[in-house]
Amino acid sequence: MTMRGGAIPGTAVAAWAVLATIAAHAQPFADAAASRAGYTVADVAPAAECEAMAQLELYEVLRLEARSVPAGDGAPPHCRVSGVIDPEIAFEVNLPAAWNGRFYMIGNGGHAGERPDVPNRAAQRAAALAHGFAMASTNTGHDAMEEPGATFVLSNRQKAIDYAYRAVHVTAVTAKEIISRYYGRPAAYSYWNSCSNGGRQGLIEAQRYPEDFDGIVANAPWVDQTGFTVGALWNQRAVEGAGLTAEHLGLLAERVMAKCDAVDGLEDGLIDDPRNCSFDVAADVPICPSGAQSGACLTPAQAEAIQKVYDGPRVGDRQIFPGFMLGSEAVTQGFFGGGEPVSGWMNLIVPSQPGAKPADFGLAENTLRYLVFDPPRPDYDYHEFDFERDLPLLERWGRLANATDTDLQPFRARGGKLIITYGWADAILQPLMGVEYYERAAAQNQNATDFMRLFMVPGMAHCAGGVGPDQNDAVTAIIDWVEQGVAPDVLIAKKIVNGETVRSRPLCPYPQVARYRGEGSIDDAASFECRAP
Repeated sequence: MTMRGGAIPGTAVAAWAVLATIAAHAQPFADAAASRAGYTVADVAPAAECEAMAQLELYEVLRLEARSVPAGDGAPPHCRVSGVIDPEIAFEVNLPAAWNGRFYMIGNGGHAGERPDVPNRAAQRAAALAHGFAMASTNTGHDAMEEPGATFVLSNRQKAIDYAYRAVHVTAVTAKEIISRYYGRPAAYSYWNSCSNGGRQGLIEAQRYPEDFDGIVANAPWVDQTGFTVGALWNQRAVEGAGLTAEHLGLLAERVMAKCDAVDGLEDGLIDDPRNCSFDVAADVPICPSGAQSGACLTPAQAEAIQKVYDGPRVGDRQIFPGFMLGSEAVTQGFFGGGEPVSGWMNLIVPSQPGAKPADFGLAENTLRYLVFDPPRPDYDYHEFDFERDLPLLERWGRLANATDTDLQPFRARGGKLIITYGWADAILQPLMGVEYYERAAAQNQNATDFMRLFMVPGMAHCAGGVGPDQNDAVTAIIDWVEQGVAPDVLIAKKIVNGETVRSRPLCPYPQVARYRGEGSIDDAASFECRAP
């Protein structure tokens, strides 16, 4: 396949692929039957013919196509409208034959560019349509199969702006207009649900375009793209050449769990809040005798490398971005619970083999080369980056792409509601990125829990997966909050294996935590209650 951006390292492609597949592993609508809003009632019929949508004249829309799609692959019959917004923002709006009166939009992983029919996006589309939503998505202005990673800026720098914030907004505006024309009435409510970069996009919408959505679910949001980039460069420099293996990471995971599991008062294979555990790699993991190397111990250099990943990047005594949390290294059945047991750090932070680039670093290197630098520097060697001297280089891109603005009053004033979720065991995006954003926003917005809440998920990896209960339905929670005024005092997370729930646990609004009542199964959410930490 010809790539317009030219050749790109396989790592960058792998990083995009990892992040782009994540959203399909969430479980929106799982609690639909219990919703007080009754949003599954879909009784609005179209007021226009599907094919007529292709003739609409819409602002900045360069091309429109429309076709009727029969029921299949889990989706009911619907009208699919696709098009391009100037310059190259491809979008798709799907309109069910029986509509529930609501608009639902999903975001993108990594550097975006996904096509609408890749399996994870098709699954999300089908689920939304099956519950009566008119549903939209966009590639944010480029096709990752032709311009992988962030190489899309090589063909048109405007694409950087579209990716950073513009594409989601103009797609939402266009989708709403198409919905209104098709059904003869506007959507009563508009919702956003996405993870990772999609979580960032949701926060950007609340910050820059508060009129677009009534309810936003931002899962594991990539709040600070430039901070993450610095963190990934730091980690790569730490682990590069350290010779860490899967065996070393397995040893580390065992020692972390042994030291931290019972800190919350319950030995259950979960670390409720890793910040409460004191762990020193050099003291708590066996160190090899001088000159020896083994999977059963760490060399002093390996222990130092691991400690740097936990500590995060520093300049002198100044912390410049959070490190990863204890528990993020835990061994699970692959990234999303499939395949051979592997540490959460393997292939993400630590290379799987000498000379390979882990996905976190690939994503960061791509961001630095093509988005931070203007003009791009495709051959930039990250070893040139100086953590004290070069931080100002990231400020320009940060102003465009970072979702760090805590002034949410315009969003709040129009009745907007926001739910943020984050897994404590995330090994792609640092969980404290979400915690610190929420704490800053809560400090700036009086009585913040009236419109925004954060739910931290013990043992969950990036968006899903990990050792803990990782499936929850924040979408139904946000709908009931927006439409019925019922604030989510708890979400129920489930661990589902082969279609069966093997563990459930309440997720509490931060800073509350779930505590065992003292009786009942530790695998049953009913045995726990939310308490102040």
